[in-house]
Amino acid sequence: MRQTSDRAALRAALLASAAALAIAAQARAADLPAADTATAPGGDSAAISLDEVVVTAQKRKTNLQDTPISISAMDAEALKARNVQSVEDLGDGSIPSLRVAPFFSRKSALTIGMRGIGALGDANQPARDQAVGVYVNGVYMGRAQGLGSALYDVERIEVLKGPQGTLFGRNTEGGAVSIITKAPTGQFGMNTTLGYGNYNAYKAETHIDLPEIHDVSIKIDALLSKRDGTVTNPTTSGQPDFNSYDKRGVSVEALWRPNDNFSADYAFDSSYDGSTPYYVQLEKKGLYALAPMLKVQPDRAESANVGVPLQVSDGDTWGHRLNLNWKLGDNLELKSISSYRKLQQNQFDNGSEMLSVYSPGGTFARYSVARFWQDQASEELQLVGKTDRIDYVFGAFYFRENVRDNAQTPNSLQWNSTGTAYSYLSLNFDTISLDRASHAKTTSYGAFGQASWTPAVLDDRLHVTAGGRFTTDKKSGTLDIVNGALPSYVNGAGTTITGIIPFDAKWNHFDPMVSVAFDVTPDVNVYGRWSTGYKAGGANSRSLTYRTFDPEKVKMFEVGAKTEFWDNRARVNVAAYTGDITDAQVDFSVTILNQNRGTLETTNAASATTKGVELDFAFKVADGLTLSGGYAYTDLKLSKAYNPFTDTMATIYPLYSPKNAGSLAADYRRPFLGATLKAHLDANWSDGQYTTTTDPTLSDKSFIVNGRLTLADIVMGDNQPALQLSVWSRNLLDESHAFMRNTNVALGTYAIYNEPRTFGIEANVKF
Repeated sequence: MRQTSDRAALRAALLASAAALAIAAQARAADLPAADTATAPGGDSAAISLDEVVVTAQKRKTNLQDTPISISAMDAEALKARNVQSVEDLGDGSIPSLRVAPFFSRKSALTIGMRGIGALGDANQPARDQAVGVYVNGVYMGRAQGLGSALYDVERIEVLKGPQGTLFGRNTEGGAVSIITKAPTGQFGMNTTLGYGNYNAYKAETHIDLPEIHDVSIKIDALLSKRDGTVTNPTTSGQPDFNSYDKRGVSVEALWRPNDNFSADYAFDSSYDGSTPYYVQLEKKGLYALAPMLKVQPDRAESANVGVPLQVSDGDTWGHRLNLNWKLGDNLELKSISSYRKLQQNQFDNGSEMLSVYSPGGTFARYSVARFWQDQASEELQLVGKTDRIDYVFGAFYFRENVRDNAQTPNSLQWNSTGTAYSYLSLNFDTISLDRASHAKTTSYGAFGQASWTPAVLDDRLHVTAGGRFTTDKKSGTLDIVNGALPSYVNGAGTTITGIIPFDAKWNHFDPMVSVAFDVTPDVNVYGRWSTGYKAGGANSRSLTYRTFDPEKVKMFEVGAKTEFWDNRARVNVAAYTGDITDAQVDFSVTILNQNRGTLETTNAASATTKGVELDFAFKVADGLTLSGGYAYTDLKLSKAYNPFTDTMATIYPLYSPKNAGSLAADYRRPFLGATLKAHLDANWSDGQYTTTTDPTLSDKSFIVNGRLTLADIVMGDNQPALQLSVWSRNLLDESHAFMRNTNVALGTYAIYNEPRTFGIEANVKF
């Protein structure tokens, strides 16, 4: 599967190049000619300074330094330098406060958390939600499924930390991730990239801007990114390996601007996402015996213990978006964001064959074949304006979705009488009964408003902001099948009923926000902010009861400072926060050993406190050399909660929430042989973290280094496109760590490991 010698040589070359480049950058930076400077007033000298960062966290464009919220932003250049192809790639810790964990059975379904909030429950179910909202061009993405799909020509990603309930609404108690793609320019241009990497990875991506015709500008994006697996599935029947991906998609956007006061921006996108699951490996055996042919794997495995039948999990996602913008006056705009989206996911997961109880002649390797369907429609209206001393936004929001799922979970292998060999079972999914099935419908309405007032005192340096949002959520649905049978429940008369369990609930919620900001100097701003948010209530379709649980709520106080100094060559932003979480949604699970299956219950049994510190910084050390990074300290403490399976008060552990995490990056550029040499190196580290609410087992600490070396602006001739050549690597040092680890007394300790080193080359042309 692997060409060891060739890879070793390429790895050594990449590492040596990155190290040499970093040393050269530091040694020669002070003597380099200007590459990306801004001219000082009067034009007498060149001023080396950081670029302004513009964000839309307050539903209008503002300077990052003037926005009283803890925000991290990554532009297109930073995303490319880190070879970020999807939100999943941000899981390396490049934004320390943002924790991204793929669902190991289906990699495109992501669990996202911030400030210790967001990962306590399984958000992959139809009647459950995430605690961190993801938005693409203003459109809320209602499901965890599909969030790992490839990104289209991103302009920037904004990560808003802490509750965003007032302006962003439901399911933003931990924060919000806002993805903004590049709009049509109205001028002809084409940007095409081709790439190849190890594990037979290849990539093709193109972005085409067409000339404006009759006030209409059109942009077309298309991409393909595919890679083989990183863990061998040892079969003789050509089954795919573990941890592969296949991402494809196309987007068409048309911008109509008939005059300066109106624009209509319509977009259609369609994506395919294929992947195979992570391999779950047994690090340490439990009380129960293993089959003689099996072995524990305490380090990152290159091959699975046994070969299993496996099919690529696939998903199709598509949607329409229409953004309208009316300029009603010099300082007043009306905006509309309309969207309809649909997704279908098919999951084929056989990555957990080790999580079975061994018995001679018994069956094992539970093959989870699950299907998931969702469609959503949303509409948001915003009235954005300002007067001499007040900036304001008022709006209304509507969201509706239908979701359903089902799954079959037969065992796919059978041991011989001695456990020294196994055979494949013949599986006919047309005759295998469903293990579970459910559906849910959500309707949500909201109205919000926020105003920022600058009173005529203290030289206009004081800014007071207040706002609120009222939301109504309605959810209904049914649990049709659970653990392979019709469910049963006790009705209001105390009678046990066997049949479909209904679910119908309604909640009202109000999210206020208040902040006070003060401009100490034009370059130093401090603020205090009190904000709220919530995660919607729902029901657990993996439960035997389908019992309703209520929304999880957060109130948080934050203080921060945003500073620029050293002639705008240095930027340091810091925030500290403390918050209270009430009615925390906690999952409790139990394994049914004789059936190799389990069940879950979700309760609002816990409360929690969270506190922490966040730091973001950037320094233009010299002309062409920038150092940047961040740090997050997170301390989340949960109360004990009642475990319905053990009838005891259980200790609850915060999920995917390392106490310390940080990142550091160096970016260097200089003219070189008539072109531009660019080098990027980043290092990201974090403490271990818990990955199950009732399991004290920690994952490993991590230290991931990524790098990219580019020769850009290569002139190919008069009126010819510009050429760019790059080599890149993710996990450059081939560091190995388990990012998920759990312990079961009977089965043992099992884990999922990070990806090995990946690297590749790319060629890009721009017309």
